[in-house]
Amino acid sequence: MDTGLHVASFSWPDGPAATAATLTQVASVADQGGFASLSVMDHFFQLEMMGPDAALEPMLEGYATLGYLAAVTERIRLGLLVTGVTYRYPGLLAKTVTTIDVLSRGRGELGIGAAWYEREHDGLGVPYPPLAERFERLEEALQICLQMWSDNSGAYEGTHYQLTETLNSPQPITQPHPPIMIGGSGEKKTLRLVAKYADACNLFVNTPDEATHKLGVLRRHCENEGTDYDRIRKTMLYMGGTLFSGDYEGFVREMAGFAAAGIGGVMVMPIGPNPVELTEQLATQVVPKLATM
Repeated sequence: MDTGLHVASFSWPDGPAATAATLTQVASVADQGGFASLSVMDHFFQLEMMGPDAALEPMLEGYATLGYLAAVTERIRLGLLVTGVTYRYPGLLAKTVTTIDVLSRGRGELGIGAAWYEREHDGLGVPYPPLAERFERLEEALQICLQMWSDNSGAYEGTHYQLTETLNSPQPITQPHPPIMIGGSGEKKTLRLVAKYADACNLFVNTPDEATHKLGVLRRHCENEGTDYDRIRKTMLYMGGTLFSGDYEGFVREMAGFAAAGIGGVMVMPIGPNPVELTEQLATQVVPKLATM
């Protein structure tokens, strides 16, 4: 099982003046410590679920952050977990991810989902269409990105997006294109889009049994789409309490059940006032053990 580091909070000691230095240290430890990927959120306000008045806490723009991380790391893969489809026109999104891939020498990934955080949409004036439309836009965005990462630079005519010229130069270093990860666990729409377009999924699951069920649904979608189920990387975002309490052995045992269910990667978060120290502990006490699963 691979381990990814997902930075979901920038509420660190010494405030914004020290953010770049702390982020650099976290990234360096992850880069040299065996983590497979390094991601940040695509949000503009901190999530309300993080606590009272959490939206007032620091939050960096995702792709600017990835551009910085590309310059201070050497091997780790870089992406957002995950881009909200509503935040950027798909053609510009493909160009942005291409830029990250080129400047990181082939380490860029596209993580994408249907978006959900209505408060930051309303707060910053970003249109927030109904859920059904967001999924329609998500599918069109996936089609546009794949077209821009191909030798077809012609027009794209969709219901929500119309592009007269899908020119993208330079093309990504990662071939045939940066890996596409779709975030979410919806069985009717999200997992169907994973089967049809994606190289990876990121699930929100709390138990191995739930993971087994979701992956069974994904397998059926793959059969319907004629997709090789085994080529899709199955990952999860860890939201439980075992790891955050410092019980690393318990966390490893917990992950064994998910690995047996078919999960091949877990994203963990260095939450707390000492993200560098926590990342170091994860690198020595968790990453090597999960790699044997």
